[in-house]
Amino acid sequence: MNPAYINRTIRFLIVIGTIIVGIFSLYYLSKITYPFLIGLIIALMINPLVNFLERKARMPRALAVLISLIIIFAVFAGLITLLVAELVSGAAYLSKVVPEHLVKFITFIEDYFTAQIIPLYNDLTRMFNKLDAGQKDTIIENIQNVGTKIGNTVGSFIQNLFGNIPNILSWFPNAATVLIFSLLATFFISKDWGRLRAGASKLLPQKAKMSFHTVFSDLKMALFGFIKAQLTLISITTVIILIGLLILRIDYAITIALIAGIVDILPYLGTGIIFVPWIIYMAISGNIGLAIGLGVLYLVVLVQRQIMEPKILSSNIGMDPLATLIALFAGFKLIGFLGLIVGPVSLVILTTLYRARVFHDLWAYIKGD
Repeated sequence: MNPAYINRTIRFLIVIGTIIVGIFSLYYLSKITYPFLIGLIIALMINPLVNFLERKARMPRALAVLISLIIIFAVFAGLITLLVAELVSGAAYLSKVVPEHLVKFITFIEDYFTAQIIPLYNDLTRMFNKLDAGQKDTIIENIQNVGTKIGNTVGSFIQNLFGNIPNILSWFPNAATVLIFSLLATFFISKDWGRLRAGASKLLPQKAKMSFHTVFSDLKMALFGFIKAQLTLISITTVIILIGLLILRIDYAITIALIAGIVDILPYLGTGIIFVPWIIYMAISGNIGLAIGLGVLYLVVLVQRQIMEPKILSSNIGMDPLATLIALFAGFKLIGFLGLIVGPVSLVILTTLYRARVFHDLWAYIKGD
């Protein structure tokens, strides 16, 4: 066999093995170091503000980092306070209105049951009494089987629900611990940013340094672009819903629009969690006009989301709209809802590696050039 092909095969296996080992190593390391990865991401986000305070206000680096963290958390706390105040006001209103609608709904169910279900039950009873013994036993057995399956399903759901309560409660101390470590990591990483960057630069050869700089710059741009794109999409959805609710003269439109904007983060389901039950209830309760109006508004939200998402994602993370759309669909088909996030991120990583000529260098190594 040609020695050149043997060497290429060996180098190809080395590359594949290194990639596999690297992926698994990153995966398992990330499970125990994710607070520090979160801290690194936050440090990247606040670095422009820290650098500004350090240069313009002539603050020590540590003080600039501390003030930046305080400013950011003050802004978030203010926004959350306003949101909570609006939600509390809306909840107080709903606590008065919902019981009235619930009474109307129960009355509708009672009337429907009296007018439709009871006569249907009487007809079925007469038909059942005309059947022979074998047919009756078959029907009863099938009904019992259906009841058993429903009971088992409901029982399993309740068991899983209550079984997960300890896990949910145990999440809060863990989240607090992760938050503390992430904030500490953010402070120390941002404070020593220059030293850490210089130390990492010394460890890398010049060619790897250039490739790493390209990859890091593109990934940072893509990360901020992805966050900006998601915030833009959520903001557009919130504004459209707010305008639509104001046109429909819905009380506490701001509260409902904010809640709908928040749940729009959920992949695929999004605002349907709010609008679908609301539309069904309005239709059942006889308010057909409002049901149609809400249906049109929900349709507008869905259409704009499907049209704008590939365009906004592509413009903010620097990807082609068609490639972004393919990544969204492929991610969804492969791993479900999470794929709507993983797909574009994977596309960004692969494109970044290609721009940094990492694949070219690997191919040159395999060929022995």
